[in-house]
Amino acid sequence: MERFEREIRESKFAELMNKHFAASAIPKSIHCLSLRLTDEYSSNAYARRQLPTPELLPLLSDNSYHHFVLSTDNILAASVVVASAVQSSVNPEKIVFHVITDKKTYAGMHSWFALNPMYPAIVEVKGMHQFDWLTRENIPVLEAVENHYGIRNYYHGNHIAGANLSDTTPRTFASKLQARSPKYISLLNHLRIYLPELFPNLHKVVFLDDDIVIQRDLSPLWEIDLNGKVNGAVETCKGEDEWVMSKRFRNYFNFSHPLVAKNLNPDECAWAYGMNVFDLSTWRKTNIRDTYHAWLKENLKSNLTLWKLGTLPPALIAFKGHVQPIDPSWHLLGLGYQNKTKIEDVKKAAVIHYNGQSKPWLEIGFEHLRPFWTKYVNYSNDFIRNCHVLE
Repeated sequence: MERFEREIRESKFAELMNKHFAASAIPKSIHCLSLRLTDEYSSNAYARRQLPTPELLPLLSDNSYHHFVLSTDNILAASVVVASAVQSSVNPEKIVFHVITDKKTYAGMHSWFALNPMYPAIVEVKGMHQFDWLTRENIPVLEAVENHYGIRNYYHGNHIAGANLSDTTPRTFASKLQARSPKYISLLNHLRIYLPELFPNLHKVVFLDDDIVIQRDLSPLWEIDLNGKVNGAVETCKGEDEWVMSKRFRNYFNFSHPLVAKNLNPDECAWAYGMNVFDLSTWRKTNIRDTYHAWLKENLKSNLTLWKLGTLPPALIAFKGHVQPIDPSWHLLGLGYQNKTKIEDVKKAAVIHYNGQSKPWLEIGFEHLRPFWTKYVNYSNDFIRNCHVLE
């Protein structure tokens, strides 16, 4: 009986490992989409046309418009975020999307939005290499994070080696694997901490992750009173869902470390990245960026013993005292790591977030939650069809 239980347990861990690798891999169809659109950029002048057109350029810094920022290297995901925002908007002509991507994805991303304009919304596509501010002098800590051997090994190495599976539960192991997603050392993922510098003329923006879908008009977000705070966000320590909405600082930080124990409160409520209203004017008067960098340095110095999971922990510290809680109906989380999400809750939420491993564009995505995402995929598009996306 004991041997049987051990075999079941080992198969559960193996299943979790396979799921982790499936979540980290790029599906063939999405790779195909990127390659074909990049090729189109070099061969088709229309795919290279200026975005937006010259007469619309002043609107990129016009604060009477609703500015969204999306940072991603996933063209398919970006297309869904923008399409869902435009289709759900009462006034799509007031929408400006700033899509930021990396150098390798830039040509393909530009091609997509040049060939598939989101009229009447305005879309700008910009590569990180096109921002004058993003120099090594301004982001030395993040360069260290990306290039540090120990960190690369932590995120890309053998995830079973050194793990005592007899002393851990499958759920704990699953959360540790999620913390080791390679995306967490990508500069693209940390880019949100530089929004005030990247968009010096904007007063307020809504920052979106690429694994979300917008189902309701978001223009009221610009009317929310942030009470002098910087970050309008949904708190994740209150709610019916005990798995998704039970997150406090103790879930993210190692409170046995004296630096953490001295500076942080384990019972403090956490909040969510993925859909945030940022008051950039107020942000520029704070030391949020410097605090973020300082704690990243401390975590590097302590060999990643302050926290393990990516970009949220340093943000939880940096934005302390600068967060204004907003109504949870604006942002429903957890569609990518548990299948117990109630369909009624999904239908009611303004933004649904597939945070977790089971992204809707992956085979391991939850089938009953996928249609809320695929309804915004343009299946009539030749590139989507020829790359057999989600067939």
